[in-house]
Amino acid sequence: MKIEIAVENIKCAGCAGSIKKNLMADAGVKSVDVHIEQGVVVIEAIENKSNDFSAMLLKMGYPETGTAEGIVAAKAKAKSFVSCAIGRVENMVNK
Repeated sequence: MKIEIAVENIKCAGCAGSIKKNLMADAGVKSVDVHIEQGVVVIEAIENKSNDFSAMLLKMGYPETGTAEGIVAAKAKAKSFVSCAIGRVENMVNK
């Protein structure tokens, strides 16, 4: 089952790497593609757990587009900076 989720705060390949790594940790996920320019995460999963995936993305700092406002949006943005930095470091280490 293909699930597409438009999210906020995706800035670079580091963000994409963190998103892929965290979502692939779910046993039901077959693949994850992150389209940085469009801000879209495409998940191929065994079952439709889009609410669970949206919650995971929010926890990483990438809320579904239009769902986070005010302090929640500010917290998500801060988390995404950390997630991005971790992804960049992991990309550099794995080269």
